[in-house]
Amino acid sequence: MSSAQLKLNLVEGSVTFSFTPAAAQDFQAEISTLMQSLKAVANKTPGGKTQPQPSMEYQYTGDVFLECFCNPNIWPSPFAAKVLITVRDDRIRLTTEAELTRTIEDLNEFIEAHG
Repeated sequence: MSSAQLKLNLVEGSVTFSFTPAAAQDFQAEISTLMQSLKAVANKTPGGKTQPQPSMEYQYTGDVFLECFCNPNIWPSPFAAKVLITVRDDRIRLTTEAELTRTIEDLNEFIEAHG
């Protein structure tokens, strides 16, 4: 299984780590499901109630451990949404926020280059 470098742009700065094209496809599928949940929350009628949507909890274990979490119920639209990103290995742990739209762009660029 070959891996390449995925660069995720964060709210401030970026992080780069080894990632596989197959994992990128899985991550993209999880984000697609999240987008549907975010759209369901955003499209509720005024005064109407919507069913709470499940949170996205994507995890990948390779050279590093990557976790991406998002609760779609707290964001007014997919464009406002942020994800909580954790990247760790045995020496370092980074936990921070990233804009969902930027994460999607970064993932799409990776898949185009390596998928």
